[in-house]
Amino acid sequence: MKHVVILGAGFAGLELATRLSESLAGEVRTTLIERNDSFTFGFSKLDVLLGRKPKADVLLPYAEISKVGVEFRRERVIAIDPEARHVMTDAGSYDADILVVALGAAYDFAATPGFEEGGVEYYTVAGAERMRDVLAEVDSGQILLGILGHPFKCPPAPFEGALLLHDHFVERGLRDAVEIRVAGPMAAPVPITKEVSRSFLDALTERGIEYIPNQHIVELDTRENEARVADGESLPYDLFVGIPVHRAPQVVLDSGLADGDWVPVERTNLATRFPDVYAVGDITALPMAKAGVFAESAAQVVADDIAARLHGEELERPYEGAGMCYLEFGGGAVAKVEANFFGGPQPTARLVGPSQASRPRLGGFDQPAAEDVELALVVRHVVR
Repeated sequence: MKHVVILGAGFAGLELATRLSESLAGEVRTTLIERNDSFTFGFSKLDVLLGRKPKADVLLPYAEISKVGVEFRRERVIAIDPEARHVMTDAGSYDADILVVALGAAYDFAATPGFEEGGVEYYTVAGAERMRDVLAEVDSGQILLGILGHPFKCPPAPFEGALLLHDHFVERGLRDAVEIRVAGPMAAPVPITKEVSRSFLDALTERGIEYIPNQHIVELDTRENEARVADGESLPYDLFVGIPVHRAPQVVLDSGLADGDWVPVERTNLATRFPDVYAVGDITALPMAKAGVFAESAAQVVADDIAARLHGEELERPYEGAGMCYLEFGGGAVAKVEANFFGGPQPTARLVGPSQASRPRLGGFDQPAAEDVELALVVRHVVR
Protein backbone atom coordinates (compact mmCIF):
# COMPACT_ATOMS: atom_id res chain seq x y z
CA MET A 1 0.00 0.00 0.00
CA LYS A 2 1.40 3.39 -1.02
CA HIS A 3 1.86 6.06 1.62
CA VAL A 4 0.75 9.55 0.52
CA VAL A 5 1.84 12.41 2.78
CA ILE A 6 0.00 15.71 2.30
CA LEU A 7 1.48 18.82 3.88
CA GLY A 8 -1.23 21.38 4.55
CA ALA A 9 -4.98 21.07 5.11
CA GLY A 10 -6.27 24.04 3.18
CA PHE A 11 -8.53 23.76 0.14
CA ALA A 12 -6.03 21.63 -1.78
CA GLY A 13 -5.02 19.33 1.08
CA LEU A 14 -8.57 18.66 2.20
CA GLU A 15 -9.83 18.01 -1.32
CA LEU A 16 -6.94 15.69 -2.14
CA ALA A 17 -7.34 13.69 1.08
CA THR A 18 -11.05 13.31 0.36
CA ARG A 19 -10.51 12.22 -3.24
CA LEU A 20 -7.87 9.65 -2.30
CA SER A 21 -10.11 8.25 0.42
CA GLU A 22 -13.02 7.89 -1.99
CA SER A 23 -11.20 6.66 -5.09
CA LEU A 24 -8.17 4.73 -3.80
CA ALA A 25 -9.37 3.16 -0.55
CA GLY A 26 -7.28 0.07 0.07
CA GLU A 27 -4.57 1.20 -2.37
CA VAL A 28 -3.13 4.18 -0.48
CA ARG A 29 -2.99 5.38 3.08
CA THR A 30 -2.88 9.12 3.58
CA THR A 31 -1.28 11.21 6.28
CA LEU A 32 -2.55 14.80 6.35
CA ILE A 33 -0.30 17.17 8.32
CA GLU A 34 -1.46 20.64 9.37
CA ARG A 35 -0.18 22.93 12.12
CA ASN A 36 -3.47 24.77 12.72
CA ASP A 37 -6.44 23.38 14.62
CA SER A 38 -9.12 24.75 12.31
CA PHE A 39 -9.94 25.88 8.79
CA THR A 40 -11.25 29.34 7.87
CA PHE A 41 -12.76 30.52 4.60
CA GLY A 42 -11.39 33.73 3.12
CA PHE A 43 -14.82 35.39 3.10
CA SER A 44 -15.19 34.61 6.81
CA LYS A 45 -12.44 37.12 7.57
CA LEU A 46 -14.65 39.80 6.04
CA ASP A 47 -17.45 38.63 8.33
CA VAL A 48 -15.14 39.14 11.32
CA LEU A 49 -13.84 42.47 10.02
CA LEU A 50 -17.33 43.89 9.56
CA GLY A 51 -18.64 42.52 12.86
CA ARG A 52 -21.06 40.12 11.21
CA LYS A 53 -19.64 37.11 13.05
CA PRO A 54 -17.31 36.52 16.00
CA LYS A 55 -14.10 34.57 15.48
CA ALA A 56 -15.50 31.43 17.11
CA ASP A 57 -18.25 31.19 14.51
CA VAL A 58 -15.92 31.12 11.48
CA LEU A 59 -13.53 28.40 12.63
CA LEU A 60 -14.11 24.88 11.28
CA PRO A 61 -12.18 22.44 13.52
CA TYR A 62 -9.95 19.77 12.06
CA ALA A 63 -10.36 17.61 15.16
CA GLU A 64 -13.34 15.77 13.73
CA ILE A 65 -11.81 14.79 10.40
CA SER A 66 -13.02 11.28 9.66
CA LYS A 67 -12.24 9.73 6.31
CA VAL A 68 -11.34 6.13 5.51
CA GLY A 69 -7.60 5.76 5.09
CA VAL A 70 -6.80 9.32 6.20
CA GLU A 71 -4.87 10.10 9.37
CA PHE A 72 -4.82 13.74 10.46
CA ARG A 73 -1.78 14.95 12.39
CA ARG A 74 -1.71 18.40 13.95
CA GLU A 75 2.00 19.12 13.66
CA ARG A 76 4.27 21.83 12.30
CA VAL A 77 6.48 20.93 9.35
CA ILE A 78 10.08 21.92 10.11
CA ALA A 79 12.01 20.29 7.23
CA ILE A 80 11.31 18.76 3.83
CA ASP A 81 13.72 16.60 1.83
CA PRO A 82 12.04 16.33 -1.59
CA GLU A 83 14.66 13.98 -3.03
CA ALA A 84 14.08 11.40 -0.28
CA ARG A 85 10.42 12.40 0.20
CA HIS A 86 11.20 12.71 3.91
CA VAL A 87 9.39 15.16 6.18
CA MET A 88 10.28 16.25 9.70
CA THR A 89 7.77 17.88 12.02
CA ASP A 90 7.90 19.19 15.56
CA ALA A 91 6.53 15.81 16.68
CA GLY A 92 8.18 13.23 14.45
CA SER A 93 9.16 12.29 10.90
CA TYR A 94 7.48 10.73 7.87
CA ASP A 95 8.65 8.89 4.77
CA ALA A 96 6.34 9.12 1.78
CA ASP A 97 5.96 7.12 -1.38
CA ILE A 98 4.16 10.16 -2.77
CA LEU A 99 4.61 13.61 -1.24
CA VAL A 100 2.20 16.49 -1.87
CA VAL A 101 3.15 19.97 -0.67
CA ALA A 102 0.05 22.11 -0.17
CA LEU A 103 1.25 24.56 2.48
CA GLY A 104 -0.21 27.61 0.78
CA ALA A 105 1.18 31.11 0.58
CA ALA A 106 2.80 32.69 3.62
CA TYR A 107 2.47 36.39 4.48
CA ASP A 108 5.75 38.28 4.72
CA PHE A 109 4.76 41.29 6.82
CA ALA A 110 8.40 42.23 7.43
CA ALA A 111 8.99 42.61 3.67
CA THR A 112 7.44 46.08 3.90
CA PRO A 113 9.19 48.08 6.67
CA GLY A 114 6.73 49.88 8.90
CA PHE A 115 3.74 47.73 7.95
CA GLU A 116 3.65 45.54 11.05
CA GLU A 117 3.64 48.49 13.45
CA GLY A 118 1.89 51.07 11.27
CA GLY A 119 -0.78 49.24 9.30
CA VAL A 120 -3.71 46.84 9.57
CA GLU A 121 -4.79 43.88 7.42
CA TYR A 122 -7.69 41.45 7.02
CA TYR A 123 -5.95 38.47 5.42
CA THR A 124 -5.70 36.72 8.79
CA VAL A 125 -8.44 36.22 11.39
CA ALA A 126 -6.37 38.00 14.04
CA GLY A 127 -5.76 40.85 11.61
CA ALA A 128 -9.46 41.11 10.80
CA GLU A 129 -10.28 41.31 14.53
CA ARG A 130 -7.72 44.07 15.06
CA MET A 131 -8.86 46.03 12.00
CA ARG A 132 -12.49 45.75 13.16
CA ASP A 133 -11.56 47.42 16.43
CA VAL A 134 -9.47 50.10 14.69
CA LEU A 135 -12.27 50.93 12.25
CA ALA A 136 -14.66 51.53 15.13
CA GLU A 137 -12.50 54.50 16.13
CA VAL A 138 -12.22 56.01 12.64
CA ASP A 139 -14.61 58.89 11.96
CA SER A 140 -12.67 60.87 9.32
CA GLY A 141 -9.45 60.99 7.31
CA GLN A 142 -7.73 59.15 4.48
CA ILE A 143 -7.78 55.36 4.21
CA LEU A 144 -5.19 53.91 1.85
CA LEU A 145 -5.58 50.27 0.90
CA GLY A 146 -2.19 49.21 -0.41
CA ILE A 147 -1.40 46.01 -2.34
CA LEU A 148 2.19 45.37 -1.28
CA GLY A 149 3.12 42.62 -3.69
CA HIS A 150 1.93 40.51 -6.59
CA PRO A 151 0.71 37.78 -6.86
CA PHE A 152 -1.56 37.60 -3.82
CA LYS A 153 -4.47 35.42 -2.75
CA CYS A 154 -7.98 36.18 -4.02
CA PRO A 155 -7.24 38.98 -6.55
CA PRO A 156 -10.64 40.69 -6.10
CA ALA A 157 -10.21 40.94 -2.30
CA PRO A 158 -8.59 44.41 -2.12
CA PHE A 159 -11.33 45.93 -4.28
CA GLU A 160 -14.02 44.02 -2.45
CA GLY A 161 -12.57 45.36 0.80
CA ALA A 162 -12.68 48.92 -0.49
CA LEU A 163 -16.32 48.56 -1.58
CA LEU A 164 -17.31 47.16 1.80
CA LEU A 165 -15.42 49.93 3.61
CA HIS A 166 -17.55 52.38 1.61
CA ASP A 167 -20.71 50.65 2.89
CA HIS A 168 -19.34 50.62 6.44
CA PHE A 169 -18.89 54.37 6.55
CA VAL A 170 -22.16 55.05 4.71
CA GLU A 171 -24.00 53.07 7.38
CA ARG A 172 -22.27 55.12 10.08
CA GLY A 173 -23.11 58.39 8.32
CA LEU A 174 -19.43 59.23 7.92
CA ARG A 175 -18.72 58.55 4.25
CA ASP A 176 -18.30 62.22 3.31
CA ALA A 177 -15.61 62.55 5.99
CA VAL A 178 -13.58 59.54 4.84
CA GLU A 179 -11.48 59.28 1.68
CA ILE A 180 -10.79 55.76 0.40
CA ARG A 181 -8.07 54.96 -2.13
CA VAL A 182 -6.58 51.71 -3.43
CA ALA A 183 -2.97 51.55 -4.67
CA GLY A 184 -1.29 48.54 -6.22
CA PRO A 185 1.53 47.40 -8.50
CA MET A 186 -0.84 46.22 -11.27
CA ALA A 187 -1.77 48.41 -14.21
CA ALA A 188 -5.38 47.28 -13.79
CA PRO A 189 -7.34 45.48 -11.03
CA VAL A 190 -7.53 42.23 -13.04
CA PRO A 191 -4.71 42.35 -15.60
CA ILE A 192 -5.87 39.34 -17.63
CA THR A 193 -9.11 40.96 -18.77
CA LYS A 194 -10.09 44.56 -19.53
CA GLU A 195 -13.79 43.76 -19.11
CA VAL A 196 -13.55 42.65 -15.47
CA SER A 197 -11.07 45.41 -14.63
CA ARG A 198 -13.43 48.01 -16.08
CA SER A 199 -16.31 46.65 -13.98
CA PHE A 200 -14.20 46.97 -10.83
CA LEU A 201 -13.03 50.46 -11.75
CA ASP A 202 -16.58 51.58 -12.52
CA ALA A 203 -17.81 50.26 -9.18
CA LEU A 204 -15.01 52.06 -7.35
CA THR A 205 -15.60 55.31 -9.23
CA GLU A 206 -19.34 55.22 -8.52
CA ARG A 207 -18.49 55.19 -4.82
CA GLY A 208 -15.82 57.87 -4.99
CA ILE A 209 -12.93 55.42 -4.54
CA GLU A 210 -9.75 56.00 -6.53
CA TYR A 211 -7.53 53.21 -7.84
CA ILE A 212 -3.90 54.27 -8.27
CA PRO A 213 -2.13 51.80 -10.60
CA ASN A 214 1.56 50.90 -10.95
CA GLN A 215 2.38 51.75 -7.35
CA HIS A 216 5.01 49.52 -5.73
CA ILE A 217 4.84 50.48 -2.06
CA VAL A 218 8.18 49.64 -0.43
CA GLU A 219 7.89 51.19 3.04
CA LEU A 220 5.57 52.92 5.47
CA ASP A 221 6.83 56.09 7.12
CA THR A 222 4.88 55.78 10.36
CA ARG A 223 5.98 59.20 11.61
CA GLU A 224 4.74 61.10 8.58
CA ASN A 225 1.91 58.64 7.81
CA GLU A 226 3.11 58.21 4.24
CA ALA A 227 3.54 55.14 2.08
CA ARG A 228 6.83 55.32 0.18
CA VAL A 229 6.70 54.16 -3.42
CA ALA A 230 9.60 52.67 -5.39
CA ASP A 231 9.74 55.65 -7.78
CA GLY A 232 10.38 58.01 -4.87
CA GLU A 233 6.86 59.36 -4.56
CA SER A 234 4.74 58.99 -1.42
CA LEU A 235 1.06 58.46 -0.66
CA PRO A 236 -0.43 60.02 2.50
CA TYR A 237 -2.79 58.14 4.80
CA ASP A 238 -4.42 58.29 8.22
CA LEU A 239 -5.16 54.54 8.19
CA PHE A 240 -3.13 52.11 6.08
CA VAL A 241 -4.77 48.80 5.16
CA GLY A 242 -2.28 46.43 3.56
CA ILE A 243 -2.45 43.30 1.44
CA PRO A 244 0.84 41.72 2.60
CA VAL A 245 3.60 40.37 0.38
CA HIS A 246 3.01 36.68 -0.34
CA ARG A 247 5.57 33.93 -0.86
CA ALA A 248 6.05 30.23 -0.19
CA PRO A 249 6.58 29.32 3.49
CA GLN A 250 10.19 29.41 4.66
CA VAL A 251 10.32 25.64 5.17
CA VAL A 252 9.56 25.24 1.46
CA LEU A 253 12.11 27.86 0.41
CA ASP A 254 14.73 26.04 2.51
CA SER A 255 13.89 22.65 0.96
CA GLY A 256 15.08 23.36 -2.56
CA LEU A 257 11.59 22.95 -4.02
CA ALA A 258 11.19 26.63 -4.85
CA ASP A 259 12.68 28.75 -7.59
CA GLY A 260 12.47 32.25 -6.22
CA ASP A 261 9.34 32.73 -4.12
CA TRP A 262 7.25 29.86 -5.53
CA VAL A 263 7.44 26.18 -6.53
CA PRO A 264 7.60 25.43 -10.27
CA VAL A 265 5.36 22.56 -11.40
CA GLU A 266 4.21 20.89 -14.57
CA ARG A 267 1.11 22.72 -15.67
CA THR A 268 -0.75 19.56 -16.67
CA ASN A 269 -0.48 17.57 -13.41
CA LEU A 270 1.22 19.79 -10.77
CA ALA A 271 4.30 17.52 -10.54
CA THR A 272 7.55 19.11 -9.33
CA ARG A 273 11.02 18.31 -10.69
CA PHE A 274 11.41 15.74 -7.93
CA PRO A 275 9.99 12.26 -8.67
CA ASP A 276 6.71 11.50 -6.87
CA VAL A 277 6.51 15.00 -5.39
CA TYR A 278 3.66 17.36 -6.23
CA ALA A 279 2.98 20.95 -5.23
CA VAL A 280 -0.58 22.21 -5.35
CA GLY A 281 -2.52 25.36 -4.54
CA ASP A 282 -1.24 28.86 -3.83
CA ILE A 283 2.32 27.62 -3.39
CA THR A 284 2.95 27.00 -7.10
CA ALA A 285 4.61 29.30 -9.62
CA LEU A 286 1.88 28.78 -12.23
CA PRO A 287 0.97 32.07 -13.97
CA MET A 288 -2.56 32.26 -12.63
CA ALA A 289 -4.65 33.62 -9.78
CA LYS A 290 -4.20 32.23 -6.30
CA ALA A 291 -7.55 31.26 -4.79
CA GLY A 292 -9.22 28.34 -3.06
CA VAL A 293 -11.32 27.38 -6.06
CA PHE A 294 -8.20 26.83 -8.17
CA ALA A 295 -6.43 24.94 -5.39
CA GLU A 296 -9.41 22.62 -5.10
CA SER A 297 -9.55 21.85 -8.83
CA ALA A 298 -5.78 21.34 -8.92
CA ALA A 299 -6.06 18.82 -6.09
CA GLN A 300 -8.63 16.89 -8.10
CA VAL A 301 -6.14 16.62 -10.97
CA VAL A 302 -3.38 15.46 -8.62
CA ALA A 303 -5.69 12.76 -7.25
CA ASP A 304 -6.48 11.65 -10.80
CA ASP A 305 -2.79 11.62 -11.70
CA ILE A 306 -1.87 9.52 -8.66
CA ALA A 307 -4.62 7.04 -9.50
CA ALA A 308 -3.59 6.86 -13.16
CA ARG A 309 0.04 6.22 -12.30
CA LEU A 310 -0.83 3.54 -9.75
CA HIS A 311 -2.92 1.77 -12.40
CA GLY A 312 -0.37 2.17 -15.18
CA GLU A 313 -2.52 4.66 -17.07
CA GLU A 314 -2.21 8.20 -18.39
CA LEU A 315 -3.87 11.27 -16.91
CA GLU A 316 -7.00 11.88 -19.00
CA ARG A 317 -7.90 15.40 -17.89
CA PRO A 318 -5.01 17.85 -17.49
CA TYR A 319 -5.27 20.89 -15.26
CA GLU A 320 -6.96 23.87 -16.94
CA GLY A 321 -6.84 26.40 -14.11
CA ALA A 322 -10.58 26.98 -14.38
CA GLY A 323 -12.97 28.07 -11.66
CA MET A 324 -15.29 30.73 -10.34
CA CYS A 325 -15.49 32.84 -7.22
CA TYR A 326 -17.99 35.24 -5.70
CA LEU A 327 -17.32 38.72 -4.37
CA GLU A 328 -19.42 41.25 -2.54
CA PHE A 329 -19.99 44.59 -4.23
CA GLY A 330 -21.68 46.12 -1.21
CA GLY A 331 -25.31 46.95 -0.71
CA GLY A 332 -26.17 43.25 -0.65
CA ALA A 333 -25.09 42.72 -4.27
CA VAL A 334 -22.79 39.86 -5.23
CA ALA A 335 -20.96 39.18 -8.49
CA LYS A 336 -19.43 36.03 -9.86
CA VAL A 337 -16.06 35.88 -11.63
CA GLU A 338 -15.49 32.95 -13.97
CA ALA A 339 -11.91 32.37 -15.12
CA ASN A 340 -9.95 29.86 -17.19
CA PHE A 341 -6.18 30.26 -17.34
CA PHE A 342 -4.96 27.28 -19.39
CA GLY A 343 -7.97 25.89 -21.24
CA GLY A 344 -7.49 28.06 -24.33
CA PRO A 345 -4.89 30.05 -26.25
CA GLN A 346 -4.95 32.76 -23.58
CA PRO A 347 -6.45 33.28 -20.12
CA THR A 348 -10.06 34.40 -20.00
CA ALA A 349 -12.30 35.84 -17.30
CA ARG A 350 -15.77 37.31 -17.16
CA LEU A 351 -17.90 38.97 -14.53
CA VAL A 352 -21.53 37.96 -13.96
CA GLY A 353 -23.47 40.60 -12.06
CA PRO A 354 -23.31 42.21 -9.59
CA SER A 355 -26.89 41.64 -8.53
CA GLN A 356 -28.95 40.31 -5.67
CA ALA A 357 -29.67 37.26 -7.85
CA SER A 358 -25.98 36.36 -7.93
CA ARG A 359 -25.92 35.84 -4.18
CA PRO A 360 -24.96 32.22 -3.50
CA ARG A 361 -26.87 30.13 -1.03
CA LEU A 362 -25.57 27.52 1.34
CA GLY A 363 -27.76 25.24 3.39
CA GLY A 364 -30.83 27.32 2.53
CA PHE A 365 -29.51 30.52 4.11
CA ASP A 366 -28.13 33.62 2.41
CA GLN A 367 -24.34 33.48 2.69
CA PRO A 368 -22.36 36.57 1.63
CA ALA A 369 -19.13 35.34 0.12
CA ALA A 370 -15.89 36.60 -1.33
CA GLU A 371 -15.03 33.15 -2.66
CA ASP A 372 -17.03 30.35 -4.24
CA VAL A 373 -19.18 29.00 -1.42
CA GLU A 374 -19.46 25.68 -3.21
CA LEU A 375 -16.02 25.10 -1.74
CA ALA A 376 -17.78 24.81 1.60
CA LEU A 377 -18.81 21.36 0.49
CA VAL A 378 -15.16 20.33 0.56
CA VAL A 379 -14.79 21.16 4.22
CA ARG A 380 -18.23 19.89 5.18
CA HIS A 381 -17.41 16.64 3.45
CA VAL A 382 -14.23 16.16 5.46
CA VAL A 383 -14.90 18.02 8.71
CA ARG A 384 -18.14 16.92 10.31
